[in-house]
Amino acid sequence: MTITDLIQSAVISAIQELYGETILAEQAAPTVTRKEFEGDFTIVTFPFTRFAKKKPGEIAEELGAHLVENVPQLARFNVVQGFLNLVVADVFWTDFLAQIAGNQDFGRLPKNGKKVMIEFCSPNTNKPLHLGHVRNILLGWSCSQICEAAGYDVVKVQVINDRGIAICKSMLAWQKFGDGATPKSTGTKSDHFVGDYYVLFEQKFQEEYKAWQVSADGQQVLGEKRKADQSDEQFFKDFKNTYFNEYSLLGKEAREMLLLWEAHDSSTIALWKRMNQWVYDGFEETFGNLGVSFDKYYYESETYLLGKDIVEQGLAAGVFYKKDDNSVWADLTDAKLDHKVVMRSDGTSVYITQDLGTAQMRYQDFGTEKMVYVVADEQNYHFQVLFEILKRLGEPYAAGLHHLNYGMVDLPTGKMKSREGTVVDADDLIAEVIAEAREASKERGEIVELTKPEQEDILRKIGLAALKFHIIKVTPQKRMIFDPKESVDLQGQTGPHIQYAYVRIKSVLRKAGLPPTPSKGGGDSTYSPSFGGGRGEAIQPQERELIAQLYRFPATVEAAANNYDPSEIANYCYDLAKAFHRFFTDLSILKAETEEAKAFRLQLCAAVANVLKTGMGLLGIEMPERM
Repeated sequence: MTITDLIQSAVISAIQELYGETILAEQAAPTVTRKEFEGDFTIVTFPFTRFAKKKPGEIAEELGAHLVENVPQLARFNVVQGFLNLVVADVFWTDFLAQIAGNQDFGRLPKNGKKVMIEFCSPNTNKPLHLGHVRNILLGWSCSQICEAAGYDVVKVQVINDRGIAICKSMLAWQKFGDGATPKSTGTKSDHFVGDYYVLFEQKFQEEYKAWQVSADGQQVLGEKRKADQSDEQFFKDFKNTYFNEYSLLGKEAREMLLLWEAHDSSTIALWKRMNQWVYDGFEETFGNLGVSFDKYYYESETYLLGKDIVEQGLAAGVFYKKDDNSVWADLTDAKLDHKVVMRSDGTSVYITQDLGTAQMRYQDFGTEKMVYVVADEQNYHFQVLFEILKRLGEPYAAGLHHLNYGMVDLPTGKMKSREGTVVDADDLIAEVIAEAREASKERGEIVELTKPEQEDILRKIGLAALKFHIIKVTPQKRMIFDPKESVDLQGQTGPHIQYAYVRIKSVLRKAGLPPTPSKGGGDSTYSPSFGGGRGEAIQPQERELIAQLYRFPATVEAAANNYDPSEIANYCYDLAKAFHRFFTDLSILKAETEEAKAFRLQLCAAVANVLKTGMGLLGIEMPERM
């Protein structure tokens, strides 16, 4: 039983004994005491005035006295109006610290027998991964690690959008203007190589469109179709898509290529496979640099026809209805949604049809109770519709569907646009944060005595920590601005600031001469001093704060998994690091006032290092031994 469960149970019993009333468990739930008040946990007594017939402060005094007298783990209490602040006894904290010392699995919950699938990344094969993908990838990866730590069996998947008109644009541009060039012949990373041709297509298309606008044909269309209140410039801006589909020669060639692909034309398929493989090779390199991997890839070219059987089954079951033109729809108005088409009148499917089929196939593949889709908030309505339809179809996994939506990522300079080539590529961003870490390291000069490979490994860890933490610390639903320079600041709410706390601890433990214990799977080592529990003198407030923070780690992991919110782990790690820096500044460790205090603080340092390493590891962040 946790201390919070113990307090909750004791409050329920105390209310029954003092006032003869049975209360709900949530009414007795303790919260963490606010930092400006003394205490570890707080009980709100205002709801008890109804039956106690006393003021909240009086109830708090009576309840506090009863709890301290009957619960050995509580040392004292204080009252602030109707808030009862409880102070946990030192012996509880020291015993807890002794229990977790050297336990590298602390914070990881037992297996719960449940399986969750997390879909993330899911890029197009017409361009390289960019900053927006990075946020998606980091959210998906950290959610997968957190869910695994919370006891789930996790399956990580993505859907590669490898077909459609956008893919044909890259293919056509290379075919017309590439002159046989390859990533190898140009020395270009292979996904960037393909993305350059997507941008080139747009440039060539814009040139064609501008020339058409001043041509006789363009002027004739302008005269026939422009509205009276439209300027010529506004008309051509609004007319762009119509021009591509009805007048553009490049557009015609791209559409013809798509038809050839759908007809399985051998030369078109060969070109498609060749260019897609270039992109896949580039993606894998980026995934490796970010430290992420997937258990299974689904390809839209293999799934885009799925779902038609489901539509037929839904029609027979009355979930869908057919219009006079033979198109098939779902009436979702009673769920405050709309009428949604699931099959066109010509019998072709739409995106929602494909997603219905893919969800069913995934369940058949893995049997997961939960499916999490990490997709930007622009698709909120799509997933509301998808989940509602799957629920009406009676799919066994429908209750476990979740859309982890997130806000877009901007730069200090503004939005990014793929077709115009103004996106920030993931690879360039990784290189930039590592370069920022290198510049910051030069100013401090603390790793100059290490070998060049050792220095580069540390700089890589610092740069990636800066990138990952800066993005993950923001609640997913918030739109955010990414500033590479700000992300590497050792003094702010940053990944390197947390890494620095870990490095400080490692330095202290090395100076203390404590032998390291190899961590699971190799890699960095974790010190695990054994000093037993208990101290002759009272523990200091800074020590208490650190131990209380450590105590909350398993509950934080569980909450982050339940909410699919990695920012809860990120902010926990920051608070723990900040508390350690305060402890390190205020109290001497190696020159503590007694040998007992020194041993206790070294044990506390080792426990903090272990939790920081575990917590940051759940975010995909490695911890260096030196900085």
